Amino acid sequence: MTTTDTPQYAPEWLELREGADALARAPELVVPLRARFAELPEGTERVIHDLGCGTGSLGRWLAPRLDGPQQWVLHDHDPALLELAAARAPRTAADGSPVTVRTRRGDLGSLTAADLAGASLVTASALLDVLTAEEVEGLAAASAGAGCPVLLALSVAGRVDLTPEDPLDAEIAEAFNAHQRRSGLLGPDAVEVASEAFARHGATVRTHASPWLLGAGESALAAEWLRGWVGAAVEHRPELKPRAETYLRRRLAECEAGGLRVVVHHDDLLALPRPVGDGPTGGVS
Repeated sequence: MTTTDTPQYAPEWLELREGADALARAPELVVPLRARFAELPEGTERVIHDLGCGTGSLGRWLAPRLDGPQQWVLHDHDPALLELAAARAPRTAADGSPVTVRTRRGDLGSLTAADLAGASLVTASALLDVLTAEEVEGLAAASAGAGCPVLLALSVAGRVDLTPEDPLDAEIAEAFNAHQRRSGLLGPDAVEVASEAFARHGATVRTHASPWLLGAGESALAAEWLRGWVGAAVEHRPELKPRAETYLRRRLAECEAGGLRVVVHHDDLLALPRPVGDGPTGGVS
């Protein structure tokens, strides 16, 4: 994935979704990370690479849940987002240890084991589904070469539940999913493909559901998500436009009235590399 191909995310959208992201992320996958970090010698700095960091919301969620001194290396193609993420990064870990930050601008699709040398963890949020299979294979190989765990949060699962239901829901969802797979991107297939890739490189893979649950209290996010969801569907299937415009108006009115409930399904993935000296087989759980 070259920097020019990387999706452009407005800070306003990232801010709007941060609360729902935080509630959706799977804390169950942090437990084995805490255990892995506890095995490090006391005082060892944990070096965490956050790929496609955006405004840094994953770091704000995760750093205070991990013990020990941490150095976060924030990766993004957008210098404005990097500056914002660094300024808003947490300064203390769960046990009060210091958290420091540095930034790295560049191509997220060509990381090597050398780039990740010394890493304690690689992490990303809402990134996996906009990678290709080749890029995921590269990430799996690089992290295996560096011997570090990988936590990938909030990858789209290709399923959406709207209440009340509408006859056009399924057709919009199908067109959106096809749009997500454009140009070889993995979209809803990302977690399955990544699980297999990390397992091939000897990691033990765990996944956990991390859905957005959007009700009346999240109507602003639900409305913005609806616009993007329907817009992507129409971009993929322009013949949907007349019906989709009517559908969107109806759904936005329901959202404004507080009567729409939306579940946007995501999955979180944790890949734990095998300890040095163990056999080559990994697995998926």
